[in-house]
Amino acid sequence: MKTLSNALTDEILPDEFWHGVEQFNQQEFYACHDTLEALWIEATEPDKKFYQGILQVAVAFYHLGNQNWRGAVILLGEGINRLRGYQPSYGTINVEQFLAQSAHILTTLQQAGPDQAIAVMQQLELLQPEPDLAEAQSGADPQLLTFPTLQTVDQGQS
Repeated sequence: MKTLSNALTDEILPDEFWHGVEQFNQQEFYACHDTLEALWIEATEPDKKFYQGILQVAVAFYHLGNQNWRGAVILLGEGINRLRGYQPSYGTINVEQFLAQSAHILTTLQQAGPDQAIAVMQQLELLQPEPDLAEAQSGADPQLLTFPTLQTVDQGQS
């Protein structure tokens, strides 16, 4: 079965995309949404679906930062599903790693439920824990929960 991962092997993604990657990795999710949306609107397949998947993951984290558990879970799931066909990499982006990191957070959010969304946000450092809450919230595993990052396939392979 042929995947979309080879479509951009020799093609360079536009500078705007890399700006969006930088915004995502700096957790500037609203700005990343705006940057990638502009690309997505003008793009054709298979790039269009790729941009949309990353855009949806960014919006999911924006929703989570606003304590919108439902919006975060829905968009994170949609973004992950949209990007599955681009594994293991697309346009030098390590999609497989990004999806693994994103899926881990989605699973954590689903298991935690809306009542524990604040605890997940604190683990991701979207919200600073209040002293009383920090001790009371021991349901999740803080050392294992970090934001996904968009990396190129050659990062970390030295």
